[in-house]
Amino acid sequence: MAASGKADYPPFALGKPRFDQSTFYGRFRHFLDIIDPRTLFVAESQLKAAVQLLEDYKHGTLPRGISNQQLWEAQKVQQAILHPDTNEKILMPFRMSGYIPFGTPIVVGLLLPQQTLGTTVFWQWLNQSHNACVNYANRNATKPTPVSKFILGYLGAVTSAVSIAVGLNLFIKRANRFNPATRSLIQRFVPFPAVAAANVCNVVLMRHSELEEGISVLDMDGNVIGTSRIAARQALLETAMTRIVLPIPILVLPPIIMSLLEKTWILKGHPRLTLPMHSLVCLAAFGFALPVAISLFPQMSEGSGEVSSSMMEGKKGKERTRDVWDAGKDSHCHSQVEKTACQANALLER
Repeated sequence: MAASGKADYPPFALGKPRFDQSTFYGRFRHFLDIIDPRTLFVAESQLKAAVQLLEDYKHGTLPRGISNQQLWEAQKVQQAILHPDTNEKILMPFRMSGYIPFGTPIVVGLLLPQQTLGTTVFWQWLNQSHNACVNYANRNATKPTPVSKFILGYLGAVTSAVSIAVGLNLFIKRANRFNPATRSLIQRFVPFPAVAAANVCNVVLMRHSELEEGISVLDMDGNVIGTSRIAARQALLETAMTRIVLPIPILVLPPIIMSLLEKTWILKGHPRLTLPMHSLVCLAAFGFALPVAISLFPQMSEGSGEVSSSMMEGKKGKERTRDVWDAGKDSHCHSQVEKTACQANALLER
């Protein structure tokens, strides 16, 4: 049995979150662990030791003196690097711990002022491509989603993002009532509607079949009690709305902050500092907004009421119950890290 660790480390539970997921603070600390970039530098020997420690725990052969802290840290390392279904390493740029380091340059590019047609298309395409790779790398391998579905979602997201970004940029440039300064300011906010539209498009293309098939509904003990098309509609709506709201901190705050900083004597006197400052602002917004945004909403939605047989396949008659269904992640994600990947991707695409 594991020895007691620090007060911050509760008794270890294999495959379970370390922090209370019913509170914002618990979810926030949980997601800080998952996106911790320090796990990108874990050596192969450390990974093997972490995996072996968890195997020993699973088989009841844990050495004496192992603390809860060591077990939680081992699980953190394993979940950060290995796919939960295949046990294969996830490529570094597509891990959740690499989401901020590898995603920040894309955010910087999306929000660069004075975009040309070519740069607008390039950054929107690169953003959607990175997101698609993260989605695929963290997919549910126990219930495979056809590759054609990923491709359809990717093409839909790229097409909608590029079309809206290019269309809005052209409209703004041709709007004679805007002076150059106003036109430049408005153009900085173009990535948000483009990304938000791509989010919704991707959700609809990836999950439209759920409207016909329904999604699994669980009781409070986590047991599947049937499927529901009504729950699927609500989950799809909530997911789409979430994916519109989540990108706001990353794609709206930096343009506002930069428009204020550019009026200061530092950037006016040293224009070469604009790009480094822009990058730092984007990094700070991304690093702060990602864990906060994906912590706002619980992984599961709840609803109580009468569940009739027309709503629930596999249940007879009517029963007073509390239904729990997934509304904050895509249906092709099922592990803690996969759930986080799908929620985080909502910030910049999906």
